[in-house]
Amino acid sequence: MGSSFGRLFRIATWGESHGGGLGVTIDGCPPGLPLSEADIQAELDRRRPGQSRLTTPRDEPDRCEILSGVFEGRTLGTPIAVLVRNEDARPAAYADFAKVYRPSHADFTYQAKYGHRTWMGGGRASARETIGRVAAGAVARKILAVDLPVEVLAWVDRVQDVEADVDLGAVTLEAIEATPVRCPDAQVAARMIERIEKARKDGDSLGGVVRCVARGVPPGLGDPVFDKLDADLAKALMSLPACKGVEVGSGFAGTYLSGATHNDPFYMEGERVRTRTNRSGGIQGGISNGEDIVVAAAFKPTATIGKPQETVDEDGNAVTLKAKGRHDPCVLPRAVPIVEAMVALVLCDHLLRQRAQRGPGGRP
Repeated sequence: MGSSFGRLFRIATWGESHGGGLGVTIDGCPPGLPLSEADIQAELDRRRPGQSRLTTPRDEPDRCEILSGVFEGRTLGTPIAVLVRNEDARPAAYADFAKVYRPSHADFTYQAKYGHRTWMGGGRASARETIGRVAAGAVARKILAVDLPVEVLAWVDRVQDVEADVDLGAVTLEAIEATPVRCPDAQVAARMIERIEKARKDGDSLGGVVRCVARGVPPGLGDPVFDKLDADLAKALMSLPACKGVEVGSGFAGTYLSGATHNDPFYMEGERVRTRTNRSGGIQGGISNGEDIVVAAAFKPTATIGKPQETVDEDGNAVTLKAKGRHDPCVLPRAVPIVEAMVALVLCDHLLRQRAQRGPGGRP
């Protein structure tokens, strides 16, 4: 069941990076929701390869097809299946290391688990698996927007040690999309691009941090103990390829503060309870408090690089590997819509759970 996610709004992704195609099955989408392939395509276009010189040159249009669950432009309430066909797969590029374990890839661990693996592009461990997540995230956004002004925005906050200075309350989609690195701090974005291009020319790769803010989330989403909203967000983001860490609100930086400086004081704004600071990241006790939800995901450097690396093959022989294929020198720019999608999926699922728990008219 490792390819399924969610409870009431549940998705299952399928397909391999060099197979016939990839996609997602979405179960639990309410009926009557206006939905078209164009709604999904807009988000897939932000994720697709070949969109700038900072990404893999693999030329995939990533055109989506809705196979079920939608009729006359509206959802039926039945499972929605979305397919994206692979059109530029080149499995021959991987033939030289079909029996070699690529450093920091899933080759060895998939072999250990299943005893059989696809060596063409990494199979299910490839970032192309996230096509299904982004498609489902587009549907989740539509549900969130029905009667809630929820906005989910992510951006590249840091590449290696080049860090942006971003106002969480003022950042816009237009500013994020203004540069190919998807950093709304234009001056820092130029330095990030320079750093990534140097790594690409050197046959190397870089990691960094994607930060995300969700605005307009009502108080009350999330369940105590094991189904906390922040716990589900952490699982969602940690399930992404190359993600190695997640922070909510102040995260690890909060450990440097005392309780007196870290606590978020409450006050009344009209009839609404607010907090003067938001070090909690919009979540307290695992439940949303109505402030902006702020999370960050740390991504390691892309595992496939052009430099020679020591490894072993399936027979235990020492091998020096210089990888081929088309790969991102830094996953961060294309990770932005994927992070947004996972946050939207969690919020949508918890919104539907809250409404089911509160009964008719019990919207948060």
